[in-house]
Amino acid sequence: MTILIFMLNLAGATMLLLFAVRMVQTGIERSMGSSFKRIITARKDSRVQTALAGILLAIVLQSATAATLLASGFTASGLLSLAGALSVVLGADFGSALVIQILSFSLDWLIPVLLVSGGYLFLKIEGPLWRQVGRILLGIAFILLALRLIGEAMEPIREGAFLPAIAGYLQADYVTAFLVGLAVTFVMHSSVAAILMFVTFVSLGVLPVMAGVSLVLGANLGSALIPIWLSRGMVVEARRVPIGNLILRGIGAIIVLFVVNNTPVLALFNGFPDGQILVSVHLTFNVLLLITALPFVGLLEAPLKAMLPSDNGNGDSHEPLKPVSALDHRVINNPRMALGSLTREILRMSEIVEMMTRPVMELYESGNAEQIQFVQDLDKGVNTALSDIRRYVASIPRDKMTKSEARHARELTEYAINLEVAGDIVSKKLMQLATSKTKKGLKFSKAGWEELQNLHERVISNMTLAFNVLLSEDIEAARLLMEEKTHMANKEHKSRKKHLKRLREGHEVSFESSDIHLETLRALKDLNSQISAVAYPILYKHGQLLETRLIEEMGNSSD
Repeated sequence: MTILIFMLNLAGATMLLLFAVRMVQTGIERSMGSSFKRIITARKDSRVQTALAGILLAIVLQSATAATLLASGFTASGLLSLAGALSVVLGADFGSALVIQILSFSLDWLIPVLLVSGGYLFLKIEGPLWRQVGRILLGIAFILLALRLIGEAMEPIREGAFLPAIAGYLQADYVTAFLVGLAVTFVMHSSVAAILMFVTFVSLGVLPVMAGVSLVLGANLGSALIPIWLSRGMVVEARRVPIGNLILRGIGAIIVLFVVNNTPVLALFNGFPDGQILVSVHLTFNVLLLITALPFVGLLEAPLKAMLPSDNGNGDSHEPLKPVSALDHRVINNPRMALGSLTREILRMSEIVEMMTRPVMELYESGNAEQIQFVQDLDKGVNTALSDIRRYVASIPRDKMTKSEARHARELTEYAINLEVAGDIVSKKLMQLATSKTKKGLKFSKAGWEELQNLHERVISNMTLAFNVLLSEDIEAARLLMEEKTHMANKEHKSRKKHLKRLREGHEVSFESSDIHLETLRALKDLNSQISAVAYPILYKHGQLLETRLIEEMGNSSD
């Protein structure tokens, strides 16, 4: 019975730890949005600079896995070279080790402070930014609380025969301990959570230090497997990054495993508390891997491209998104399956619009006519998708659909129309403004350009949130999307006021580019509004749009 209670308490504490780590990551992602792209790609030609960006990103996100997936995505889109992405990942793993070092300190006294301050910000303060700050503080408090609960779960069986037997076996067989660390980390999908748990076990005297070190080294290899699993559906160019990281991290972890278990190298950490020995080994391993591997990441490019050749068989050329429809006419007589097919097609349509939107600011800078034309050509795929969606919905037998299914089909069609308008804003408005800016040789003021970049990053972030709402129909995410829409309108208004103030102060650069600046502000705001429209039906369904003109319009349309 004691063992059963121990397993239940340990499982509960571990779930809280995983939830807390995810909570912190979600809060940071929602508050910073697409600023991560600027962090990673600001100095993309310098491996040292990209590694530093990876360190910063992992500290901010509390996850080397998230940083790896971001770097993989930027490699797939051509914003980052394979060597640059591997530099980011190496830096991110070191940054994750720094996070573990900070969280391993005794910070129990902070728990009530973080709970009070985080809870107040999340529940009582209006505004999306402060809510996310509150979410982050609550997440950190839950991490510390989970670590305390893990320690308390150990108390009833510390003196029994169960744990000493397991600890003795792991101490005697370091290869098994290494594989256990790998498996636990992969199952938990968080190296931060897994290593903090191992550190807690060793600090409590439940595990010997040597077994703990082998577990931590296994966790390092396990952390390299997680992004491989998560990126399995991405394009080939993206999947090369986690494979390269696995090669570097796997070789390094196996070498260090045999060194620490067959030499007296751990004597370097004599005098450290047992738990801190694990943290120090983890930190040292990642420092050494960063220093030794960083100069050679370029050598991995050729083998990785040979191992994973591009689908088009032509190196790294990026072809336009293929207009392959997801609409399945074989299920047209089954409304439920037809609506699933329709949702997939709208998601594909969303991805095309996102692909068009991401390079907007780069094209404002470069004015590359070929790339601008590429974006405009993508809009043809959006228009075709809308036409196909309308015909598909019209083909679904009305007599086989329930009232709710008919309403959902109409809502999806209306959102497809919003996406088509969003594509037109990018293609016919923003791309024309980019062309005009280049032809006239205009420049934005430093402050104005930064404002436009921030708004663009906000739009990209809201696109990701909107597509999640489309798939999950989560009411909290839908409410957040509406808050973001209001915040976007406020940001656009403030930017317009600042721009007009610069004009009054006689800034010549601002005067010359004034029309394009103001039109870009309005276009980004309108683009965000079209993307955010996916939240309306969900909020309406849950009674979140009462006493607004919108609910009357939606109510009339659903009769």
